[in-house]
Amino acid sequence: MNWTLKKYKELTLDEFHDILKLRINIFVVEQDCPYSELDGKDKLAYHFFAFAEDNPSQIIAYTRIFKPGDYYKEAAIGRVVVHPDFRKYGLGYQLMKRSINQIEDFFQTNTIKIGAQTHLKKFYESLGFKKIGTDYLEDGIPHIYMIK
Repeated sequence: MNWTLKKYKELTLDEFHDILKLRINIFVVEQDCPYSELDGKDKLAYHFFAFAEDNPSQIIAYTRIFKPGDYYKEAAIGRVVVHPDFRKYGLGYQLMKRSINQIEDFFQTNTIKIGAQTHLKKFYESLGFKKIGTDYLEDGIPHIYMIK
């Protein structure tokens, strides 16, 4: 698997298209959440993603990474998504560990904030995140803030 970290302006048109396709297929179609996937934050984000071994043009895992101050006061990870065909391999955990490592190495901080879907609380706790604040709804889906 090939991992890549790029700023928005470094993405090719095909990469950005494939990232949006994956995010829309999961967050809008699979989760039946008819809300706009484009939120204006892609231009601030670093885009971290992996290509399939056997198909170097297929993006199979993705996160948006933000330096401190660009999304929250802390560094942030968002839009965590793994292609359904690759979830059975523990790729979500690997994606998050690698995203955390990118933030620690690139931004020299280990304080990271996320807005997580509530049903994934235990998953994020296994990565060292702890719930903070109160629950909230985002696009009709229950969420919680978590910090590491």
